[in-house]
Amino acid sequence: MSISRSFSKASRKVRGFFAAERVVFVPFVRDLKRYRWDQFRHDARAAANVTVLAIAQGIAFAAIAGLPVVYGIISTGVAAFVAPLFAGSRHTILGPTNATALMVFSFFSVNPALAGRWGEIIPLLVMMVGIIATVGALLRVADLLQYVSRSVLVGYISGAAVLIIANQLTPFLGLESQISPGTSATFAGLVWGLAVALPQTEWVSVWIGVTTLLVFAGFRRWRPAWPAFALTLVIASMSFGSLIHAGVGPFKGAATFVTFGIDDLMLKMPQLFRAGIFSDISGLLSIAFAIAFLASLENTLMAKTLASKTGDRPDVNQDMLAVGMANLASAVAGGMPASGSLTRSMLNHESGAKTRFASLISGVYTMTFAVIIAASVGWGLPLIDFVPKAALAALVIALSFSLFNLRHIQICLRSTSDDAAVLVITMIATLLAPLHVAIFIGVAISITLFLRKASRPFLVEYEFSEAGELREMGEKRQRPIPAISIVHVEGDLFFGAAELFRTQIQRTVSDPAIQVIILRLKNARHLDATSVMALEDLIIFMRQKGLHLIVSGATREVYRVFKKSGILATLQEGCDRGAGESNIFLTSARNPNLSTRAALKRAQQLLGTEKAEIRIFYDPSHQAGAAGS
Repeated sequence: MSISRSFSKASRKVRGFFAAERVVFVPFVRDLKRYRWDQFRHDARAAANVTVLAIAQGIAFAAIAGLPVVYGIISTGVAAFVAPLFAGSRHTILGPTNATALMVFSFFSVNPALAGRWGEIIPLLVMMVGIIATVGALLRVADLLQYVSRSVLVGYISGAAVLIIANQLTPFLGLESQISPGTSATFAGLVWGLAVALPQTEWVSVWIGVTTLLVFAGFRRWRPAWPAFALTLVIASMSFGSLIHAGVGPFKGAATFVTFGIDDLMLKMPQLFRAGIFSDISGLLSIAFAIAFLASLENTLMAKTLASKTGDRPDVNQDMLAVGMANLASAVAGGMPASGSLTRSMLNHESGAKTRFASLISGVYTMTFAVIIAASVGWGLPLIDFVPKAALAALVIALSFSLFNLRHIQICLRSTSDDAAVLVITMIATLLAPLHVAIFIGVAISITLFLRKASRPFLVEYEFSEAGELREMGEKRQRPIPAISIVHVEGDLFFGAAELFRTQIQRTVSDPAIQVIILRLKNARHLDATSVMALEDLIIFMRQKGLHLIVSGATREVYRVFKKSGILATLQEGCDRGAGESNIFLTSARNPNLSTRAALKRAQQLLGTEKAEIRIFYDPSHQAGAAGS
């Protein structure tokens, strides 16, 4: 019966967990019921603008990842179609992005044995990303993303931008045949390879790239409202692509992309029942977690940025579910990993989109164009064959420079030394380590520096002046020798702070005059097993010296932790409960100082005196609160 009750209680807790702020699997239904014609017109117009940019970026990001362009276009269309069915934000557009594409490239650069198995590996990888993000949304993991320092993302994106530019210099200079894949696996190797191969630069590729950059800059300067990226790519393809396709003069043989066929648009279910599947899953697990983490983090920041402009309330776990479902759909369709695109999402908002269905319509447009592109092979006019690699590389380089947010970098470098360290270390890690490792190096450094600050309790000695006012003890004044020490615990008493706290208290009781310590826990939060064990060790340590420890101002939460852990019995050992003796006093909502008063009476009882000089230890960051105590 006891086991049955325990199982029932655990079951209720699990149901309660998922019932609280749970994600919704069909949030689009409520919007569909009140969808109007005028909203559709605005959404369709915004979707057209987004699609023009989305197709061009889909090709570009597939090129960054080292994948055939069809992977980028399918992911662009499918993710844009599926994500709004589950998203919390109404303006977000999902699809391939710079950071996730480069992470894929980085992983396969250091794992060349997997690089030739796109048909098996990519669908499996994208499916794993989708599963991880979906499970994370159900467990409300997205709530924890707010604890990732923004300095991590700024450093990571800045480092990734450097890597993208370095990688795209290869097709920009026409050196793809001169630099081996093994050389480009690391940033240092890539830079060295570029330096060695520089004399073999193909100036036709440079000419195409520089001209493309000039056209792009012209659009950005004189027609900033136009989709400069997409229009420039179309112009470069129509002009240089036609010359390359016709084999005119020096343009003959210049590198272009290859158009995909209708067969490439067929569903590509991950092959789960094959030899070696578990070995592949094990090999892909680290990058799958990294991409799911980065995609969810990008999507969360993007949703919050849009919410600040629209006044909507962001639902980060709902948006994480959208990331998971979009990647699951992309895995089945044969696309690459999808994340939240800030550029396409902002364009969607600025183009006048009214509802989530603008993204869905953009997905329909994109897949329609994908079919047209695939059909162009049969018409004898393969459209993607006209896209010069040098032109796309130039546009990607231009786009990568926009990833350097100088304002954010300046803020991170100047705010605190910890933020500066996180930014610099994360950026260096992106250049030296595989990207799926670098992102977690940055997060680990950020959390480590935070815990270092949060786990350092500082205690300052205070005394009462002749006028009865609380003041900090001066070094030159003679210090009264107290018998009772009151220690105020302010903030989080979690595992990181517990050991240092115990050490400082032990240092305090090294004063031979101190016989009783009153531990004031009114403002202590987040006690855990480590802090409880540290307190128990402290009680035992003091009793071995014939000293006493009393707890005052304990909240109900603290009392509950004490009782369930068993430390309450240790604390109360030696008390005559029949005579009303106690070593713990709960806080009173009406008068928080009553518990300290009762603790002082108990201390005097233990000392066998009615008078005792009192020394107060106090956290300087909470001076006003202690003075009132």
